[in-house]
Formats: sequence, structure tokens, C-alpha cells
Amino acid sequence: MTVYQDREAFIPYSRRDIIELCIKDGKLPEYSLQKFRDFCSILLAYYHFKLHKTLEILKKNYAPFNPDANTKYIVDYSDSELATMKTKVVQSFAEILEKGNYYPISKASLERAFQEMSLIELKTDIDFDDFEEMVCYCRGDIYQTYSFKRFFRKIEKKIDIFERVALLIKCKEKKDGHTSDNSLEDPHLIPSKIYISLYKNIPKNDIEFLFPNVKISMTLKDRLMLVVPAIGAAVPIALKILPQLLLIIGVIVFLVFGPSSVEQLKLRANPEDVKNMTGLLLASLSLLVTLGGFCFKQYSQYKTKQIKFQKQVTETLFFKNIANNAGVFQTLVDDAEEEECKEIILVYYHLLTSNTSLTPEQLDDKIEVWMEENFDTKIDFDINGPLNNLTKIQGKILRDGEDEDEVSEIPLLTYDENGCCQVLPLDDAKQLIDYIWDNAFHYA
Repeated sequence: MTVYQDREAFIPYSRRDIIELCIKDGKLPEYSLQKFRDFCSILLAYYHFKLHKTLEILKKNYAPFNPDANTKYIVDYSDSELATMKTKVVQSFAEILEKGNYYPISKASLERAFQEMSLIELKTDIDFDDFEEMVCYCRGDIYQTYSFKRFFRKIEKKIDIFERVALLIKCKEKKDGHTSDNSLEDPHLIPSKIYISLYKNIPKNDIEFLFPNVKISMTLKDRLMLVVPAIGAAVPIALKILPQLLLIIGVIVFLVFGPSSVEQLKLRANPEDVKNMTGLLLASLSLLVTLGGFCFKQYSQYKTKQIKFQKQVTETLFFKNIANNAGVFQTLVDDAEEEECKEIILVYYHLLTSNTSLTPEQLDDKIEVWMEENFDTKIDFDINGPLNNLTKIQGKILRDGEDEDEVSEIPLLTYDENGCCQVLPLDDAKQLIDYIWDNAFHYA
């Protein structure tokens, strides 16, 4: 089984399309096509029902942490209960993301991304110590071409983006009712709540836009553009002024305090000297004003970058936001349902149509090659997930005249003595899942 570092497990086709791709592959006999469609249909319904339970558990545990809640509670949870529920929310959130073939972004990876320049050249910083919990997952690491203007020219640049980014954060509680230097100051962020967001098409180097505590400052280039010209302008002024520094001091004292003060300090500053120094002072003042104007211009450009940065943050949060808080769960559960069904269908189809027995490793390679050769799609198929799911789908196949109590439950997928995978034929597979449906509830 080949492991690819540059591929994802995400399958970029809908489950309906996967079904059609399998049928168009031409390996299923004509009389089995409708049976295959029926099997896929009942399988999709089964997983929709199964993951609906997961959604309800997520919503239940998230309820006291939901900042958008508009319902009242009849139960006051203790601190220990809230801690347990928070842990379940974070763990369930990560689990449902992994089922949807998202993968985690570590703090170290995020910090490396923060160091890279985005389309707007500003230095950004995020303090992870502000957060009690922080979970960030992504999916779809691709390149897109962006067009923008620079020096009256239209430039196209390939940008590395994440097609989906999911973020969960919980801020730290304030101590003694005061905000510490390292804590968040945004009044909209309540430490007792958990904030969850799902975004689309986020440039990898702009992922800091999604964090509420992002801080921006000048880049080294901006600082040099301020400091270097200032030093360059100050040097000739200093060289011109320093030799006559005592004279300048004398002139200033003469102008401010009068001739008597000059005599007391024994400074040389007669009226003729004052007249000769006027040009020098005016020239120096002119250079200082020019320097100040240049620095002000550079600072104004930095402030313009700040405004552009804030504008881009606003556009990101408005146009690229898919869902927030409890609304994210429905989307992620749907993603998990899609991915798990697609994987199971591909595994079942290839085992059903294979002329030879296949080990999990051989099956994994077969599916990856099939996707690449037929649809020019490179994936790193996650074979373990669908195999585990197929073995967990267990039910009974009742023949005519058999007593249900005397029939044992069997899984949809088994392994032979050589470790090769085997699945039930279509008719038996349909009946097995139908049995699971019929026995989903035992209220009667």
C-alpha cells in the first residue's frame, strides 16, 4: 500500500457521481445495475440515520457553549459537567472532521504560515495562549490563480489555498475580572462560549485572518523604509550643524534670553553671527521638514496597508464564511456522511467486481489507480476507515422458513484465511441492511 505525502483522502466527487462512475465502468452485468443502485440507496439512508445520532449528541453537548443560542435551559450544569461536555464537543468535533477527510493543522504549521507573506505585506502575530481550546482542520490543499494590480499592471499569481477550513476556539477565562496583557480584549468573545466557524477558499498564508486575536505591525521592509531615509537625511544635517553647535546654542540663548545671558555663559553669539547662522538654521529646518514629510508619507502607506488588511479580513469573514457555531455541525456531518458513503461504495464495488482476492493493501492501491487512470484524480485512499465500517454493518439474512432466533448476525465484509477481503453479493447485502433498518427500534 503506497502512502502519498502530497495527496489527500478527500474524494472530489459527490456520492451520486461515484455511483454513476462505478456503473459506467462497465464491470457490472446489466441485470445487476439496478440492484447496485438499490444497495447504494439503502446504504446512504442507513448512514444518514446513523450520523443523525452523532449530530444530536454534538448539539446536546454544545448547547451551553453556543453563543447564538436563543433558548432557555431547565438544567444548571455544574463546573465538572460543563468541563466534561466541553471535552466531548472538542473530541466529537475532531472525530467528525476526520470522518469527512479533513486533516489537522498543528500550531507549529500555523505559526510557519503566519511567517509567510500574504497578498498584503504586513507582519501578523497570534498568541495561542489566549485560547483554552483551539482546533483547526482543513481540506483541499490546492493552487488557484489570483489577479491583482501592481504599478498599473495586472499581475497573476498562483496562491496555495485551503478549500475548506474549520476552526474551533474557546477563550481563556479572565482572572479577577481584569483583562491581562495576554488575553483577548474583544467584548464580543465570551470566555464561557465555544466559537466554531467553517470557511472556504482561504489562502494558506492568510489563515491568520480567521483568528480573532490577530495583531498586525510593520514588516522589516516598512521599518527600514522609515529608519534608513531618516538616518540618511540626518547625517548631512548633523555634519553641518555639529561643528557650530556651540554657536547654534549661543544663537538660541541670544534669541531667547538676550545678550546678557550669552555673556554670562561665555558663549560667542554676536548679532553678526546670528545673521550668518540664519541661513544655516533655515536650511536645517527645511531638511528636517522634508525628512518629516517623507516619514509621514511612509507611515501613511503603512496605515493604508492596515486598512487594506482589515478590508480583506472583512471580505474573508463575509464572503468566505460557510457557517458558524451550531450551524457548522450540520455541514460537517453531511461532509462525513458523503465521504464515508463514497469510500464504502468504492470498496464494495471493487471487491464485488474483482476477479481475484484482494488484501486491504492491494485494494487500496487498486482504487487509487482506478481513480487516477479513469478520472485523472489522485487521492490517498483511506482503506482502513471503510473496511472498519463494512465489518461493523452486521445483520441477519433470513431464508424462507428460517427462524430469526436461530440465525446469527453476519458482517457485510469478512476476511479469509489469507487476510483477503470478501463482501456479500448484492442480494444478500441489500437484505442485510434492510434487516438493520427493520430492527433500528425495538419499542413494540
